[in-house]
Amino acid sequence: MFEDDVYVQGRIQKANSLREIGINPYGNGVPKEMDCKAFLEAFDALKTLESEEKKDINKNAQVAGRIKFIRLMGKAAFIKIEDNSGILQIYLSKNELGERFDIFKKYIEVGDIIMAKGFPFVTKTGELSLHALEFQILTKAISPLPEKYHGLVDIEMRYRQRYLDLIMNKEVRDTFVLRSKIVSCVRKFFEENGFLEVETPMMHPIPGGANAKPFVTFHNALNVERYLRIAPELYLKRLVVGGFEAVFEINRNFRNEGMDHSHNPEFTMIEFYWAYKDYKDLIQLTKALFNYLFEALNLSKTLQFNEKEIDFSEFREITYLDSLVEIGGVPREVATNEDKLYEYLISHNIKIESKMELGKLQSEAFDAFVEDKLINPTFITDFPIAISPLARRNDYNPEIADRFELFIGGSEIANGFSELNDPLDQYERFKAQVAAKEAGDEEAQYMDEDYITALSYGMPPTAGEGIGIDRLVMLLTGHNIIKDVILFPALKPQKKD
Repeated sequence: MFEDDVYVQGRIQKANSLREIGINPYGNGVPKEMDCKAFLEAFDALKTLESEEKKDINKNAQVAGRIKFIRLMGKAAFIKIEDNSGILQIYLSKNELGERFDIFKKYIEVGDIIMAKGFPFVTKTGELSLHALEFQILTKAISPLPEKYHGLVDIEMRYRQRYLDLIMNKEVRDTFVLRSKIVSCVRKFFEENGFLEVETPMMHPIPGGANAKPFVTFHNALNVERYLRIAPELYLKRLVVGGFEAVFEINRNFRNEGMDHSHNPEFTMIEFYWAYKDYKDLIQLTKALFNYLFEALNLSKTLQFNEKEIDFSEFREITYLDSLVEIGGVPREVATNEDKLYEYLISHNIKIESKMELGKLQSEAFDAFVEDKLINPTFITDFPIAISPLARRNDYNPEIADRFELFIGGSEIANGFSELNDPLDQYERFKAQVAAKEAGDEEAQYMDEDYITALSYGMPPTAGEGIGIDRLVMLLTGHNIIKDVILFPALKPQKKD
């Protein structure tokens, strides 16, 4: 695959030449005793000490990393190596290294990974550096890194070759380090609040827990079709039936749908279920989670996202219907009438099915007129029951569900509700979903008789919620494209010449 690339062939030849002189260009067993940041911190005092005092500094230091810069000066050279902690300058001289310096000049290039051992010193320009007394190649890179000043700027290549993106762009590495910290903090928050982390299947006999089109696979040993998980909800609620009163799962979900700036077919969520609580308790818990994250990550409660400023100091609550009227500008008498709302949507050039009931028409209106205006944190409550097949019906208004969604920056971040624990009501709603699927709705849910059976044994009053981890990371890192916060996002197959 490298035959036609003269630069790669030249590097392969250098790797072969190293072998010929007895040096393995892909060695092993060399410890990394100190990272770049630790070196700079350990010997920082050298920059202010007098000459005599510097003699007392421990001079034994061994570092390793990828070469990002080389400057040759006859019988000496400066290089800069980078590891996951930072960048360090190293001075190499033929006086100390002898033949090793000649090997360095002849065979070592930017991109190679090396080890150097020596003593710290400060250059004339005041830069703390390592004066190498030993030098060893650890890994020969046969593909050259992108040119220094232009770097890796092709967005498509950055996503396809994320490893190269991480090598060249420190800010990208910082984003994914922060993502890891966010996930760790989320896990810690729920553990500290008495939730038990569990694991549920990723291949389901029946796709359920959300209205979405599944990916289909085949289980050879069982000789049956299986569906990649679109949500863990129904399994987690089975555990509540079984006696686990507070559970959560940080899970990968798969939905065979379109892709855009905020959707990836494979994504990460946390779902959690809390017995003897309702959706109002979840709203308070969600607020506490955000406060915990801001404090633990030392983030400002005013963040920039998608060229907008988001103020997290206050979370607004408004009902679904009121949001259509007050935020979306839909007249109340229109928003509450099926025929009028249908005509209103048509007049605004919104493509809809003629057989939609009022709740689904309201959902179309919400998507068109409300969602992208919800910039500051807003809990939308009292969802139409027609678009909430798993949520508990409100005691006072049977047309709405005890449900909320949290919107921030114009996107849904969380979805929660008081769970439906009436097995007969759930059975009827599943039948309505099956009818919708038979009528052509690919995202309608399947009948899950085993889940109905589980409910028949009694599930305590329970509240459940899901939070999109990818979108949460987008908010907290200031990225408005989901591919920027997923290490290996889904991409179309690359065309080959």
